[in-house]
This record gives sequence, structure tokens and C-alpha cells, in this order.
Amino acid sequence: MRLPILALLLIAAPAWALSSGTTSHSVLALVVHAGWMVQFVLCLLLVFSVVSWGIIALKWQMVKSARSRSRQFLEIFWKNDRLSAIFDAAKQMKGAPLAELFEAGYAELVRLSQRRPSDRLHQDEGHDPGRMSTDLGGVANIGRAMTRAINEEIGQLRRYLTFLATTGSTAPFIGLFGTVWGIMDAFREIGARGNATLAVVAPGISEALVATAAGLAAAIPAVVAYNFFNSKIDGLAMDMENFHSEFLNIVKRHFVEDSDGHD
Repeated sequence: MRLPILALLLIAAPAWALSSGTTSHSVLALVVHAGWMVQFVLCLLLVFSVVSWGIIALKWQMVKSARSRSRQFLEIFWKNDRLSAIFDAAKQMKGAPLAELFEAGYAELVRLSQRRPSDRLHQDEGHDPGRMSTDLGGVANIGRAMTRAINEEIGQLRRYLTFLATTGSTAPFIGLFGTVWGIMDAFREIGARGNATLAVVAPGISEALVATAAGLAAAIPAVVAYNFFNSKIDGLAMDMENFHSEFLNIVKRHFVEDSDGHD
């Protein structure tokens, strides 16, 4: 499944040709006998296809791991009543966006609580952060830290997806360019021979159309994968936004006191 479709066609072509008994009309024969520009276009599309399938495989593993590990972290988060214990568990769950988001928020919470001398002792003893005053803008700082973490995680998840979009939008036109060039070569050959029978026209046109087929073979999986991964990443982004809100609510309820010293 991870092999590019064009590569599969080129690999399967000899067997197909032998089974049909007409090697002159096989896909491999069309590629071999095509002009140099068509062959260059096919090589370029093969590179696009190979890189696209590599990205698809990489992103499949990354998104799958992010979803499963984030679910595991959420179970730990809601079953544990100590943020310090959750933080220790989050450090062991690399690749989980929600764990990275929690680490950013918790680190900022600890930093703000340590501004108060009475809370440093609690941190040295391994306790959760103490109270912090709203006049320091504590909750806003935590929110900004978590927002930065969300943007970084989404950026990591979306990395290289631009190449899939580029392949999906340009590969058909690259293939069409090869086809147009091949057809021009075919018509020049027809003009040189002075013969326009089907037997003369068909081989050249067939060789040229291989480029369009290769362009579509490279573009279609890239477009499907791009839309699929964007949908999954949007779901993860929504989960991170929901967790961002839940964590800030917890901080407001348990760690924030009014500027006059009241809880």
C-alpha cells in the first residue's frame, strides 16, 4: 500500500505484457519508447509520488500515535487528583499533544506560584503549586503558554502536508505538459512520414497519454491523504482547545485567589 501507484504500474508491466503476449503495447513499452521529455516528466512524477507516499506513511503513524496517546493521557488526567503526579506521567508520554499542552500549562503555573516565597517550600517538598494572585495576570499567562503549545503541536502535525497539497495541485498539470509534448512529437513524426493512418498515430498518442495517467496517479492519493490528515488534525486541535479551557477552569477554581487575599 505504501508503494507509489506509478511504481506498481512499472513493476507489474512486464508480467502484464507477458501474459497478454503483446509487449509492444504494454505500459513499460510505452514508457521506454516515449520521447525524452515524456520520460523526464514520468521520472519527475515518480519522485513526487514516492515522496508523497513517504509523507503519507509518516503522517499516518504520527496522527495515529497522537490520537491514541492523547486518549491515554486524558484517562490519567481525570483519574488523578494531583497535578504533580499527572506532570510526572506526562513527561513519559512524548508524542501526545495533550500531554505537551499540560506540561506547558503546568510549568507556567509552577513558575507563577514560585514568585511567592511561601510557595517555594511546597515546591521543594514535591507538592502541587500554591495559590497565586490574580493581580499578576497568572491565568492569562498560563493561557498564553498553552496557546503557544497548541500552535507548536499543530505546526508539528501539519508539517510536510504542504507537499501533498502541492503534489495534488501540480502533478496533473505536469502530466498534461508531458502529454502535450508527446503529442507534438507524434504529429511531427506523422508529418515527416506523410502518413496519418491509425497504426502510425496510435503508438505516439498512447505514449503521450501515459504522462497524464501518471500525473493523476500521483495527484489523487496526495489529495485524498491531505484532506484526510487535515480532518484528523482539526479534530486534535479541537481536543486541545477543549483541554485548554478545562485546565484553565481547574486553575481558576483551585489555584487563584483574589488580589485582596481571598480565595
